[in-house]
Amino acid sequence: QLQASGGGLVQAGGSLRLSCAASGSALHWALITWFRQAPGKEREGVSCHYRSGSSAVYTDSVRGRFTVSRDNAKNTVYLQMNRLKPEDTAVYFCAARTVRVPTGVCLNSIYYDYWGQGTKVTVSS
Repeated sequence: QLQASGGGLVQAGGSLRLSCAASGSALHWALITWFRQAPGKEREGVSCHYRSGSSAVYTDSVRGRFTVSRDNAKNTVYLQMNRLKPEDTAVYFCAARTVRVPTGVCLNSIYYDYWGQGTKVTVSS
């Protein structure tokens, strides 16, 4: 339903673009959000992307460095990650909902019905 890809190894200061391709029931998403989970840490919401009606939401630690966008023709949402830091190292997941939630809670993982398999991002110092 959701396929995340694009992770890899990059030096600090570099860039990566992650992709989240939706299929099946997830095609009717109203909200796709990127999460990440670093080793030994809890899953963290990174960025919410609404199909309509709201601007993107970013967690404080990535605002100004990460940008979310989409390609409707490809049913894909992207996370462009620039000026990467070692603390961005994590497995990144995309998740979707078919009904929107308020922007104030969209970074909370409990609201999501569809999850991708995760793609690993490693940032070396």
